[in-house]
Amino acid sequence: MRVGVISDIHGNAAALETVLDELEDETLEEVWCLGDLVGYGPEPNGCCELIAHRTDLCLVGNHDLGVIGSIALDEFSPDAAAAAKWTQTVLTDYSRAYLESLRPEAKVEGAELYHASPRDPVWDYVLSEPVARESLEITKAPLVMVGHSHVPLAMILENGRANGGLAPGGHEVDLAQGRWLLNPGSVGQPRDNDPRAAYVILDLEAQTASFRRVTYPVERTQAEIRERGLPETLAQRLALGL
Repeated sequence: MRVGVISDIHGNAAALETVLDELEDETLEEVWCLGDLVGYGPEPNGCCELIAHRTDLCLVGNHDLGVIGSIALDEFSPDAAAAAKWTQTVLTDYSRAYLESLRPEAKVEGAELYHASPRDPVWDYVLSEPVARESLEITKAPLVMVGHSHVPLAMILENGRANGGLAPGGHEVDLAQGRWLLNPGSVGQPRDNDPRAAYVILDLEAQTASFRRVTYPVERTQAEIRERGLPETLAQRLALGL
């Protein structure tokens, strides 16, 4: 089975539409989303509707939970909280119901999926060797997929360590080598100094993973952020991949 994996859309419809168009050119059986459809970005409802109609499996992220009131916004940074409060004012009943239907973790044949990590599916960041190692040690599936950090990663459990690290566009992984933890990176707000939208193509039969990047119209999203009166830093960071 070939699967497209996306994560951390954050209300960036321009990026999401571009990635979904790219996925249309692939021969895929399914598309999975690891959560955070909303927050930060200017088009939360458009993103919820696209994900609801174009994915086969979707998780809920911490920003999604904050917007629907399931977790307190005082745990968010000032910019994130401001964006979440604005999103609450425009969220449609359809989008709210869809987000409320999601969970932060899932299991499928051959893989375990978490918005953040197996240690804490909502909040934990997998950005270090110890956290990646523990995440692999407390799971059983050959493949563990996580999002949340907005940084694409590929780490393999070898001799008691989680080896690997940043997975830039074009990076290929041989999943047959062992047990892997992968993060596809962010569609809507990458944080690895590459502003292009990120996603992963899994070929579970061939046992490969391919990290992809695609340029999208950043200027459109920046203009929409400013039109809605969201924090200026949220617009500026998109062009820098921060």
